[in-house]
Amino acid sequence: MGKIIAVANQKGGVGKTTTAVNLAASLGDRGKKVLLVDTDPQGNSTSGVGVDRRSCPTTVYQVMIEGAKARDALVKTDFINLQLLPSNMDLAAAELELASMENREAVLKNALASLRGEFDYLLIDCPPSLGLLTTNALTAADTLLIPIQCEYYALEGLSQLMNTVRRVKRQYNGLLDIEGVLLTMYDGRLNLTQQVVEEVKKYFPRKVFKTVIPRTVRLSEAPGFGQPALYYDKSSRGAKAYQELAGEILKNNR
Repeated sequence: MGKIIAVANQKGGVGKTTTAVNLAASLGDRGKKVLLVDTDPQGNSTSGVGVDRRSCPTTVYQVMIEGAKARDALVKTDFINLQLLPSNMDLAAAELELASMENREAVLKNALASLRGEFDYLLIDCPPSLGLLTTNALTAADTLLIPIQCEYYALEGLSQLMNTVRRVKRQYNGLLDIEGVLLTMYDGRLNLTQQVVEEVKKYFPRKVFKTVIPRTVRLSEAPGFGQPALYYDKSSRGAKAYQELAGEILKNNR
């Protein structure tokens, strides 16, 4: 049974999609079969692995709203062991359409159930909000990975996220746990970075990954070429950091 990890933080610009794409590629590179599930209407995970959002006849929208089979929507990427369940702007309407559906919080969970046996890891890239799409991801997930940027206001909004996690645990998914908290945009030369790290460790004792993701130009450039950093520039600090993160996750999940 594949493990489902939701990558979520309702704050935008924290490296959520960067993490979902690069972690998926790094786990695939280590021999794990990986499915990247894009539940963000902006479709940045989709384009981040070189798939044209406009060319996908079936996306996560058709799967969640129109009852299409998830298997029929899968796209093989150019990267080792990595498949994609794509997204596009159609998904923007899903919040409204889900609202009137029966058992609306479990739509994604039910859609992914038939695929769990085919993958080692299923990573869900969530939208930067705490609406029904994120609730669906948390209901489907075994664990939650929270990227937090090393900047002022890093912890802002996290209490909202944790309230949502507690609500989902109580009502829909009693087994949901935190996979870990990932510090992104890390610059060890700044005093501020050290302060943020200490704050985050106080807020999430024993849940912060040892691996940190540096602020690098290569990580920012790679999506423009439709490639994870590992394929865009394998020797870059960002690519190496995500390979380390994959190793840490595999070790924790032995």
